[in-house]
Amino acid sequence: MEIYPKLIMDALATVRYPGTGKNVVEMEMVEDDLRISGLHVSFSLIFDKPTNPFQKSLIKACEAAIHAYVSKDVEVEIKTKSLQTARPDLPDLLPGVKNIIAVSSGKGGVGKSTIAANLAVALARLGHRVGLLDCDIFGPSVPKMFQIEDARPYSENIDGRDLIVPVEQYGVKVLSIGFFVSPEQATIWRGGMASSALKQLIGDAAWGDLDYFILDTPPGTSDIHLTLVQTLPITGAVIVSTPQQVAIADARKGINMYQNEKVGVPILGLVENMAWFTPAQHPDERYFLFGKEGVKQLAEDMNVPLLGQIPVVQDICEQGDQGTPVALDPSTPQGNAFMQLAARVVTQTDRRNQQQPPTKIVGTH
Repeated sequence: MEIYPKLIMDALATVRYPGTGKNVVEMEMVEDDLRISGLHVSFSLIFDKPTNPFQKSLIKACEAAIHAYVSKDVEVEIKTKSLQTARPDLPDLLPGVKNIIAVSSGKGGVGKSTIAANLAVALARLGHRVGLLDCDIFGPSVPKMFQIEDARPYSENIDGRDLIVPVEQYGVKVLSIGFFVSPEQATIWRGGMASSALKQLIGDAAWGDLDYFILDTPPGTSDIHLTLVQTLPITGAVIVSTPQQVAIADARKGINMYQNEKVGVPILGLVENMAWFTPAQHPDERYFLFGKEGVKQLAEDMNVPLLGQIPVVQDICEQGDQGTPVALDPSTPQGNAFMQLAARVVTQTDRRNQQQPPTKIVGTH
């Protein structure tokens, strides 16, 4: 039998794209590269993106239609093309990013997001190109701390891919799930959905060239942390804790998670937040409200650097709530504390890169 292009196109016109009611010919999904050689037929189907969920089922449906309406003896070869370039494979997901720093805490309430936000601002003030990703899917706080709660990032087609453009504030590129959900509503997602959203914010965003990509991770150890170490080669972790013993016990667990042989993320050092309180009227006095130098002792015990001790200052909390991180003004004692912290993070990152091989992504098996 002789096969004509019209026979093939008429058969394909019986294949409907799910949810639209239109067939693949109407939707111009059949590329004009149809080739017929005897009983061998080849052509390409065009999809909007390489991850289109109906790709496999439509290929099978097209094959079945040709066998049903033309001949069961036809050998069908279907290639796929995408209007959008595929997300780069791991580990080349962020080729322009030099250092990825995870800011973590064993428990909530120790000021981890405040440290991450001010560290990012301080690094930018030191002249580095900085990105900050709010990885706390269920309690995003970075938009408020940067006074960009009303920001709605847009997407831009860059090199054939539709990428989310981060919001720039205080010299830092920022993305957060908080930009995409209502601040009044709780985010109720299963673990897989949260991980998928996080991967999009990492891999489908225009982060560009960065010296430091700061990850503000959720408190504790969770699915999100697993997603991060499976998606990104994290250069090092900064662990935040307050001096109380209960916080230190949880910080120890956080250190152990990163140092686990399967994870293998180096600890750049610890930050002691709320280290002491100094009244404005008596700048030389220190009151140790939550215990004295507990994190310093933990750093010595675990043989990791103490990167900084941040005092309890009302300004830090108030300016965080107002969306103006204290690191914006290095002339204040609290602003200067964050500039020193950033300088030590740079030093430890450089030392880590000289002394240790690049971190590998954790396998999923």
